Amino acid sequence: MRVRFWGVRGSIAAPGAETARYGGNTSCVEVQLPGGDPIVFDMGTGARVLGRELLQRPERAVQVFISHFHMDHVFGFPFFAPAFAPSFKVSVSSPAFGGEATRDRLGRYLNGLLHPLRMPDLPAPIEYGAVRPGRPVQVGEATVTPTQLVHPGGACGYVVEGGGRKVAYLTDSGPLSRPGEGLSGNLAPNSRERELIRLLRGADLVAMDTMFTESEYMEKLNWGHGYPEYSAALCRAAEVKTLALFHHSPDAEDDDLDRLSERWAGGIDGMKVILAREGADVDLEG
Repeated sequence: MRVRFWGVRGSIAAPGAETARYGGNTSCVEVQLPGGDPIVFDMGTGARVLGRELLQRPERAVQVFISHFHMDHVFGFPFFAPAFAPSFKVSVSSPAFGGEATRDRLGRYLNGLLHPLRMPDLPAPIEYGAVRPGRPVQVGEATVTPTQLVHPGGACGYVVEGGGRKVAYLTDSGPLSRPGEGLSGNLAPNSRERELIRLLRGADLVAMDTMFTESEYMEKLNWGHGYPEYSAALCRAAEVKTLALFHHSPDAEDDDLDRLSERWAGGIDGMKVILAREGADVDLEG
C-alpha cells in the first residue's frame, strides 16, 4: 500500500516562502494498492497537482471520498484534471443519504456564481455516491470504512484496509472526549474513543488532525480540530505504528513545524510520530 500527501494544510491554502518545505495546499491524500485504482481523500487545493499526475498514469479510474463540504476540502474539485477527461471514470462519495445529495452539495460550489463552471460542464463520466459511518465500502481489493468525527456540520474519517495493511485519514476532528474526561483527561477512553480505537487497532499509518496546540484547542473547543497530545494518546491506545500529524494551521510556518517535528522525533512508547509533508510518499510494504 502506498500513501502520498498532496495537501496537508488546513482551513485555507497558505503558499509562500514560509511554508514551502511542508507545503501550503489544503487536504488531499492518495492511497493506492498495487494494481488498484487510486483512492483519494478530499479535494483540497492539493487535488490540482494530483489530477495532473493521474493523467500520466495507466489507470483510468479514481475513487474520491470527501470528508465534508467545507471549502478547504472541496476547492480543488473543479481543478481536478480527471474531471475534464472523458476517458476517465471519476467516482465521488461523501457522507450523505444518497449520491444525488453528494452531487447537489458540490453543485452549490460549481453554480456559475462561486465558480464559473456548473456541474453539467464537467465532461468526465462522474458517478456520485454516499457513505454512512460504520458501513464499509469495497473499492477493488481495498475496504474503506467511514467513521464519524467531531466537527461543526459533521465530518467523516476513513480507514482503508487491503494488502495486509491499514491506514486511516482522520480530519477534521476535535477530541472525542471533553476536557478532563476520557483520553482528553488522561483517563480511560469513553465509548466513542473505544470504538475508534477498535477501528484503528494495529494501523500502519494514521493521518490525524492536529491543527492546534493543546492551549489553542482549549480556547477553540468548538472549532472541530485537534492537537498532537490527544491524537498520540488515541493512536497509542490503538497500537498504531505511525501517526502523521496533519491539517497544519495556515499560520504555522516551516520553522514552527520543524520545532513540532523535533518535539515528537522520539515518538511515544514505540509509536513513530511524523509530520505530514506535501509530496511525501509512504510506501507500506506487504
